[in-house]
This record gives sequence, structure tokens and C-alpha cells, in this order.
Amino acid sequence: MPDTSYAPKGPAQPGKRAGHQSADERHRNATIGKLKAELAAQAALIAGQEVALAHSRKIFDRASVAARIGVWECSLPGEQLHWTDVVYDLFDLPRGATLDRSEIIKCYPQESRKALDSLRSRAIAERSGFTLDAEITTFAGHSRWIRITATVECEEGVPVRIFGMKQDITEEKILSDRMRYLAEFDTMTGLANRARFQARLAQADASRPIGALLLIDLDGFKAVNDTFGHVVGDECLKAAAERLAEGCGEADLVARVGGDEFAVLLGQHFDRAAVSGVAREIVERMGKPVAVRGQSLRLGASVGIAFAGAGAPCDLFAQADTALYAAKAAGRNTFRIFKAEAGAKGRSAAA
Repeated sequence: MPDTSYAPKGPAQPGKRAGHQSADERHRNATIGKLKAELAAQAALIAGQEVALAHSRKIFDRASVAARIGVWECSLPGEQLHWTDVVYDLFDLPRGATLDRSEIIKCYPQESRKALDSLRSRAIAERSGFTLDAEITTFAGHSRWIRITATVECEEGVPVRIFGMKQDITEEKILSDRMRYLAEFDTMTGLANRARFQARLAQADASRPIGALLLIDLDGFKAVNDTFGHVVGDECLKAAAERLAEGCGEADLVARVGGDEFAVLLGQHFDRAAVSGVAREIVERMGKPVAVRGQSLRLGASVGIAFAGAGAPCDLFAQADTALYAAKAAGRNTFRIFKAEAGAKGRSAAA
């Protein structure tokens, strides 16, 4: 058979050799490769962001639980509530339970509810926010204090959502109340201390007037303290404070201002006769025997009275102190009323 050459059918494609790409193909492949690389980089970035976000959520959740802070939101005007787990815990509700705001609001005592309603309504009307420390009684009957922060979100000027945080501040509240108590009250007797007495005396103005000041000094206390010791002496002070508080129930303030010295502030509605009656009641109560550790001890009380006038508060204290010394000079277990004309000569007259 004679040799014959083979020619492929179809038109010839000059310039293209097997295994080689055209410039367009190379450009297209390069573009595809670049896009794939960019997509891979974006996927890696998104994956990294998802890991970071998950880590941040984990940290937030742990911090939220540790700090007892939860996030809440409420739709407007539908009043549909959404809580994070910590808020459920604050109210002693199962996590994920259906929330009914009309039932939740019942956890707030009247005073806290009134304050919350007022601040919430104003914030919605003004498109603003608020912060409130409120008391609640949980669904399990526990008493707690929570700090509520709130912000109103609007769309085209219309409030559509109110949201914020709720934090358990019960321990903070207890500590704050304890610090305030220590700052204002005498820990032994439970009466107001000297600092609170002085603060109230300094505030005696037209808005918070004072009618009269009574200074009381226990007669015979030093002898009891020296004879039976400080433990018995402290019991006597507690008994005296209790009798004083019972006998001055309508007083503006009853305070322990010194070792065995007390003060009573009376309002303006006490006239001269009523003030004298209070002083007489104090002397009678303090004169009754005090039973302490098997001992029947007898004390007494001298009372100095000064009526509020045009003078400064410090003058009122000095006047009552002058009257107190006059009561002691008169034989103790009695009371005396300061008189301006007598005070000018360094004396005070009997009631």
C-alpha cells in the first residue's frame, strides 16, 4: 500500500501548539486564580472573626454571669419582652420562660414601680434613657435590688424599642446602707449619733424648723460605770436610750451626742407646756431602776431645754447646755429652761 499523509479535517489553526494556552486563556485563568485566592482569604478572615466573636461572647457571658448583669429589651408599643439568661436568674424565673410584662411589673413594690413607670414614660416621650436602682421581690419570694439602665431606639422618630441592662446590686445596697448607718447612727444604742444630730441642727431653717432642743445627761452613770464596769455601764446606756426613744416618739430626732449625754429635737408644734411635759416624762422614766445582770441600779437624768429663736443653731446648743448645768446645780433629776435674760448673766431659770 502506498504511503499517504494524514490531514485533519476542518480549518487549520495557525499559531497554536498542543499544550499551550492563548493569552486570553492565561488572563482568564489568572483572574480566576486571583478571585479564588481572595475568596479563600475572605473565608479565612470570616472564620477568624467568627472565632473571635465566639470568644468575645464567651467572655461576655462569663463576665455577665459573674457581675450579675443581663441584657433586656422591650418592643414598643407591643410590650414584648426579651431577656438574656442572667435577667431570668435575677427574677428567679426558668430561663427561656414566656415573659408577660404585666406580671413582671408586679415584682416591683409600689414605690419602685411608681419610679420605674415615671422614668420609663418620660424616656419614651423624650426619646432618651434613664438609670434606676429599684427593689424587686422575685417569683421565688427573694428580695433584691437591681440597677436598670435603659435607652429608647427610634425609627423615623417613632420609638420602636426600649432596651438596656439589669444588674444585681443587692450586696452593694446592703454595704451602702450599712456604711450610711455607721455614719449616722450610734452602734451601741441605735439612736442617731452626734454627726447626724449636728447635721440636722445645721439644717434647721424655714423648710425644716425646730421648736426646741433638750439635752439630757444621766445622773449617777459614772458611779455605776466605775463600780460595776463598762459592760454593765453599756447595758445601762442601752436601757436609757430605749426609754428615751419610747418617751419621745413624736420627736424630730433622738440622738446620743456623748458618753452619757443625749439630745432630743422637737418640732414647732410642741408648745412650752408640751416641751415641759416631754422633759418631765424623761426625768420620770430615767429615774426608774434598771435591772442589769442581777443588779437593780438606779440612775437619773438632768434635762436642759432651749427654745428655737432668732439665734444660730450653735447658740441653741449652748443655751440648752447652760440650762442643763442649771438643772444639775438645782439638785439633778429635774429640768430647766433657758431664758435669754437670765442667760445674759450666765444663769437659766426653772420652768
